Amino acid sequence: MIKVIAVGSLLASSALYANVVAKCTGCHGTGFEKAALGKSKIVKEMSKEDIIAALKGYQDGTYGGPMKGMMAGQVKGLDDAAIEAIAAEIKK
Repeated sequence: MIKVIAVGSLLASSALYANVVAKCTGCHGTGFEKAALGKSKIVKEMSKEDIIAALKGYQDGTYGGPMKGMMAGQVKGLDDAAIEAIAAEIKK
């Protein structure tokens, strides 16, 4: 029973992160090939570690140029596990 709950939880989390990632594609492109609003780095060229560092940096205000304010709102409330899962989803 515990295994079923754990797998169900993992699948639900994966679906949740996939939905969060889908919101990102509006600006970054479906393959993360676009510079969002012509200003951001191209995410598909970033490593998983760089994505994690960027998302955490947007949260604490230490990362980002012109998109810092917009991205801070997008990542607000994400915990470390969510950020790791989002980066993994983007890089799969």
